[in-house]
Amino acid sequence: MTDKIMLKCEACGAMNRVDERRMTSQPVCGRCGKPLTRSLKPVAVSAADFQREVVEWPGTVLVDFWAPWCGPCRAVAPMLEDLAARRAGSLKVVKVNTDENAELASRFGIFSIPTLILFHQGNKVNQVSGAMPRAQLELWIDSSVAAGKA
Repeated sequence: MTDKIMLKCEACGAMNRVDERRMTSQPVCGRCGKPLTRSLKPVAVSAADFQREVVEWPGTVLVDFWAPWCGPCRAVAPMLEDLAARRAGSLKVVKVNTDENAELASRFGIFSIPTLILFHQGNKVNQVSGAMPRAQLELWIDSSVAAGKA
């Protein structure tokens, strides 16, 4: 069984399922033919694009609810950037600034930050609040995804 990753075409927005082994040969978008690349950074998401970027995303999405003034949020940020780069294509990392998107924070019952919510194929599979060590975070993601697929 091959590992398939999801890539969003930067040119036309189409979602492309690509065999990870093809990433060395520069795959192209099935709709427009432009080269596909992995997004190596977390994506800033607002209420306006949350549905498209998280709920309608066909894979796994880690949502970080944060604020610029939050010390633990700033401590977690480098880990999330590293995670986004290392798991690009298999895990999409998005950031929701709760100061700018209070309605999203309210919708998901965010009372403390950072709060991480994991979605798989549009369904919320787990949620955790507070900073945690890298190994614990990765174990939480992997076990939550495995449980969400069951």
